[in-house]
Amino acid sequence: MKFEVARDVLLDPLLAVQGVVERRQTLPILANVLLSVRDGILAVTATDMEIELVAETDLETEDGGEITVPARKLVDICRTLAKDATLSFTVDDQKVLLRSGRSRFTLSTLPASEFPATDPPASELEVKLPQGDLKRLIDLTQFSMAQQDVRYYLNGLLLELGQDYLRSVATDGHRLAAAEIRVATGVEDEPRQIIVPRKGVLEMQRLLANGETEVTLIVGGNALRLSANGTRLTSKLIDGRFPDYERVIPRLENCDKQVVLDRERLSGCLSAASVLSNDKYRAVRLGLDKSVLRVVANNPEQEEAEVELEVDYSGEALEIGFNVGYMIQALHALPSEQVRVCLTDSSSSCLLLAEGRDDCRYVVMPMRL
Repeated sequence: MKFEVARDVLLDPLLAVQGVVERRQTLPILANVLLSVRDGILAVTATDMEIELVAETDLETEDGGEITVPARKLVDICRTLAKDATLSFTVDDQKVLLRSGRSRFTLSTLPASEFPATDPPASELEVKLPQGDLKRLIDLTQFSMAQQDVRYYLNGLLLELGQDYLRSVATDGHRLAAAEIRVATGVEDEPRQIIVPRKGVLEMQRLLANGETEVTLIVGGNALRLSANGTRLTSKLIDGRFPDYERVIPRLENCDKQVVLDRERLSGCLSAASVLSNDKYRAVRLGLDKSVLRVVANNPEQEEAEVELEVDYSGEALEIGFNVGYMIQALHALPSEQVRVCLTDSSSSCLLLAEGRDDCRYVVMPMRL
């Protein structure tokens, strides 16, 4: 196996797949990437047994073959070379010899036959949509996923495919984010639900770009495949039942206390008050009264912050506690200049809506103070 390649032609696919390579691996082969040359195409593959990423690029060579090499070392070598450098890549006696100008590097290898193969998902459902729409769907919700929760089904993103919509939902048990787009899915009967693991979601988010370029989602029984921008991602799905999220989202008609605010002004008030909140619980008190919204925070050092915001409200007074970080994250994700804050009482969840839009909903559970 022998070929020459421009430094950037090799580095770009390496960077596209390296996020899957874990620093601490139980299997040495998982610290490597698989380099495969066939029919004038160089394919770079990385996997952690749950997620596989394959990036392809054209290569002028008549040679072919495949070998695995240490991923991070190869990336670091490419980064140290000049941008216009050319790499000569030769496999000899289970070693890879890299030459560029007067530089020479010898890397150890492992046989390609030991590299774990990921079977393509049996295509039960195939959806084509603009990649910008899918990226926006993930951006609007992924921050609410749980991290290392014992309820493993929360450590991922729910994708629900209905007849004419694709919806994403994420929750960690303390807050929830839901968003949807209109798209023909091919689903004919009951909506189809899948749970994509956290790492797969973050790789999808990184892989996708804004724009109208069409991408393809292939949904199988236990895996999802996404093809976009010359890279193919295959992710196993979480085998579990996602909570009935519709029961968690307050019904708008039941929220009798509603105010419409400038999103950035509200976020600024919360951020200002959070400076003196308890570092552990990040709790703030929201007080809603005639024409004023009051944000109060204090901490064990007996310090206190109080920030007021003038609002158009004439209903009953209400005081309720929230994790300020959850509120701020939801406001940052909200795709509108104004936010509608919908409340019921001090023990019920807060519903945040993008004013003038109906494609996303955010729920923050109350805290006892």
